[in-house]
Amino acid sequence: MAEVTYFVAMPFFRTEDGDLAAGDAKELQTAGAAVREAQRLAMTAAGAVAFSRRGDPGTGEFQDAVVIQRFGDVPAAEALLGAR
Repeated sequence: MAEVTYFVAMPFFRTEDGDLAAGDAKELQTAGAAVREAQRLAMTAAGAVAFSRRGDPGTGEFQDAVVIQRFGDVPAAEALLGAR
């Protein structure tokens, strides 16, 4: 199967302890749509991030996520890779 690029928007919420926790990720069709959705999600969350990930769903091999844009409070880039 050919490589594909997924575009994702994911919110982050504050736990009772004040830590950031990832919400449900939403897949979108384009990078621009992911940025717009992340911006919208950040209005009701601590923050949100738009990112892309490229790989082959058939083999399950994917490159590291590439952060497109952050809004509000989100974990450092290294922590984002293991968020979900």
